[in-house]
Amino acid sequence: MRSYAAVDLGASSGRVMVGRVGPDSLELAEAHRFVNRPVRVPEGLRWDVLALYAGVLDGLRAAGQADSVGIDSWAVDYGLLDADGALLGNPVHYRDSRTEGVAEKVWATVPAADLYAATGLQYAPFNTLYQLVAEQVTGAGRLLLIPDLLTYWLTGEQGTELTNASTTQLIDPRTRDWSYDIASRLRIDLGLFAPLRQPGDPAGVLRSEVLEETGLRGPVPVTTVGSHDTASAVAAVPAAAGERFAYICTGTWSLAGLELDAPVLTEESRAANFTNELGLDGTVRYLRNIMGLWLLQECVRAWGEPELGALLLEAAKAPALRSVVDASDPAFLAPGRMPERIAEACRVSGQPAPRTPGEITRCILDSLALAHRKAIEAAQRLADHPVDVVHVVGGGTRNALLCQLTADACGLPVVAGPTEAAALGNVLVQARTHGLVGDLADGRALLTRTQPLTRYEPQGDTAPWRAAEARLATR
Repeated sequence: MRSYAAVDLGASSGRVMVGRVGPDSLELAEAHRFVNRPVRVPEGLRWDVLALYAGVLDGLRAAGQADSVGIDSWAVDYGLLDADGALLGNPVHYRDSRTEGVAEKVWATVPAADLYAATGLQYAPFNTLYQLVAEQVTGAGRLLLIPDLLTYWLTGEQGTELTNASTTQLIDPRTRDWSYDIASRLRIDLGLFAPLRQPGDPAGVLRSEVLEETGLRGPVPVTTVGSHDTASAVAAVPAAAGERFAYICTGTWSLAGLELDAPVLTEESRAANFTNELGLDGTVRYLRNIMGLWLLQECVRAWGEPELGALLLEAAKAPALRSVVDASDPAFLAPGRMPERIAEACRVSGQPAPRTPGEITRCILDSLALAHRKAIEAAQRLADHPVDVVHVVGGGTRNALLCQLTADACGLPVVAGPTEAAALGNVLVQARTHGLVGDLADGRALLTRTQPLTRYEPQGDTAPWRAAEARLATR
């Protein structure tokens, strides 16, 4: 058995997990969990990256001696360093408003269709490309994406991990290298980025100061993993060899799509706002971003943090599909007043406005299941890639009502689990460096044998979901 520390940073919390891997065993335990709370300052919304780094150090201390460490996090955001490697300021949060109107300026230079044909990335207002155009970076010597920044602080070595780099809208998914033409046309200096790294590449060893801070004995290597948390989560989808599957990575966001061998760069795919992000072993994550459990998280915060189990029981009793909203609507991107905004969206679209927390929760879950259905159906059509089962991984696996509604909406069985998929994918890549796990299929087979999974069969027919979809499309 070998022990691996997986640092997994989400948009609302961070965790350090310990994975113990043997020839036919995989165990995961939580060593430390901490809040990831952004801070609104006069200049805008910022990540408290120093608090995150402190949480990582606390977690490594709690995890104890490890054979390797790996870091994954959310995508697109970055820190800027000066010529001496010092951080120039707190990283900007992707929900900050600085990119409003920037896309139109970019498209005036590089039309949206050209941008998609070159990078395969969906339009999202917070893509790194738009952030860089908004910021007009000057005076920086280096740009490091969030997991690469924390890796640099741990090791003193700089790199840019490929799966996360593919979310910047500056990578060509066919060559799996930088899109030099796009960067040149937009006057983005690719020299700001450290050299590209692949999952499995060495990323250095813990610095002596980190060893002293955490009490670990050196040398402790840091391994490059799929540092975009979705890349790690998709690597941990427990699909059987040859299985035709779709996946939904659930949490603050829902990422719903397919694992492909090549990108889909058609105009129809761009119009449907599907993205081609890079995955492990030459794969492409062809998916659509959906607002996810952020909608419910914001409502729960507004309601004073009621007990979630009781809220879901109320939701289960509420009328199904009475009102739905578009869970991909950018109108829900910003924080604040989420219950009122959801009710107003229902009123504007001519539907009954949910009033109670239970009704609003049911509206959210029905809307998410409907968005899952739409994304998976569209992905199959656009990629000409039919599926027989949907794998749900991540935090949403704890929400049995959402899993069942997703099965009902899709008309396909849903296999839910593992919950800590990103951490497990992180661990599996580290274990590969020691020869304990082989390729993606080997890792997934190990997950299937060792992790608890729950299967949900679709109930009823999909006619009510088709009707809800048509109702929403006409609003």
